Amino acid sequence: MGEAVISSKTRKPQMGRDSSWLIGSDLIAIFLALAGQIVLTKALLTESYGIYIIALDAFATFFLIIDLGLPTLIARDGANDVSKIWPSIIRVYRLQILCSIPFILFAIIGVPLMIENWKEYIGLIVICGSIALVHIASYAPRSGLRAAGQAKLEAWSKVIERAITVVGYYILFSIESTSVTAFAIIFLIGAIGGLVIAVGLSYSILPRGSISESSNWSSLGTAWSDNKTLLIQALPFAITLGVLPYVVRIEKFLVAGELGVDAAAIFHVAQLAWLAGLVVPQALRAALLPVLGGVRTDAIKFQSALENSLNLCLGLLPVGLFAGAGIVYFLLPLAFPEQYVDGSLGASAVDLFMVLLAGWCLTLLSTPTYTALQAGEKPWKFTLFIGLVVLFALIIGYLLIDWQANNSQGAGLFAAAIASTISSSFLFFLSIHLSSNWDLLLKKKKEFSLAICLSMVSCYGFATGSWIAVCGLGLFYFIPQGIQAMSPTVEPLPEE
Repeated sequence: MGEAVISSKTRKPQMGRDSSWLIGSDLIAIFLALAGQIVLTKALLTESYGIYIIALDAFATFFLIIDLGLPTLIARDGANDVSKIWPSIIRVYRLQILCSIPFILFAIIGVPLMIENWKEYIGLIVICGSIALVHIASYAPRSGLRAAGQAKLEAWSKVIERAITVVGYYILFSIESTSVTAFAIIFLIGAIGGLVIAVGLSYSILPRGSISESSNWSSLGTAWSDNKTLLIQALPFAITLGVLPYVVRIEKFLVAGELGVDAAAIFHVAQLAWLAGLVVPQALRAALLPVLGGVRTDAIKFQSALENSLNLCLGLLPVGLFAGAGIVYFLLPLAFPEQYVDGSLGASAVDLFMVLLAGWCLTLLSTPTYTALQAGEKPWKFTLFIGLVVLFALIIGYLLIDWQANNSQGAGLFAAAIASTISSSFLFFLSIHLSSNWDLLLKKKKEFSLAICLSMVSCYGFATGSWIAVCGLGLFYFIPQGIQAMSPTVEPLPEE
């Protein structure tokens, strides 16, 4: 019975197939989220909107450590024995529930101490905290689906979650609601819907052995032998996950502190489009992790998977570059209220995005070496990597924003965008160094040099309104090898 289930409903992860589903679904989810943000900016006052996004980001950052890094281990090791994925999800939930208790208590005690007028926003605070917890709970079953070769089901759970939220937002907007708490409740309902779907799909396709029946976890790897070992092995990822959100949020927090909530809202709108593009490298990492995890003891296959993923990244680079610039330039001014794009609040979100776009290019190119650190035999290197990136981003962000904030709000906002791009370049080179992949860089030096030079020149052209932006057309040279990298290279799971 178990073998039949495995062979009919699960399969081995394959980067081209899985990344296609994850990229597609994440882009759809991001565009749905963008539609939701458009509704929010039109329905809410700028101050209320700013408070809402800061509360969401703050709780998402604070509670993320409850993840414990365990879903990452499911994604990395689950394909080794599909019959152990569902028991591993239950096991992870038990550990996460125990871990969440002190963090929830700390939040209950800490919020009144840190926020003077907390009673005025108590409903919003509780809802935003709940949203963060529900999202964390969805990671384990989604990782299980991906490890079982069913990234398409993970993809559907994300899209449906966003669709529920956006429909709810539009209903509130249509009845002219201006309550930020009501919009937050809709977001919570969407998050719960996504969690229920992810758990339900995992339960329906995975062999459902219980933890008591799964006394032998060695088939997943030595990390799963007991809870103590599991937590120790996951600790680098747990620490990393606690720090990782700051990589994309540091500049926004610094802008809020130096320039105020209104400036943070402008920067957030620019980042929305940038974050939409970041789902591409994130989806590639998610699809690549199980593949690298399965061959991490075979240096030749590991390196081959890295080169294949790099080819895919190079093929996606021109598409993302020009699609992102075009969509933001033409549609952002139509989608968001005038104050977000006319420069009246210091800068235009469109202009800020064009600066951030250069950082997106470097982040995409760092995908193979970034994931190599994550899947490698020394996960503490990955923790060190993220920690150094966050530290660098904090220092460079503070120095540039503080330096320019005294000149004008616009100068401070552009300093934040430039700081973000510099941090992305640091991430790119540090990932190569720590993953010991300078040989890959030298082997592909022509591709790297051409990709970086043309993308940076093109982004400069977009930011300044210059025709030199068309230099980026040369990047379409990489499209054929990107298409070739998408072709299936892994056979389905055989029956046992």
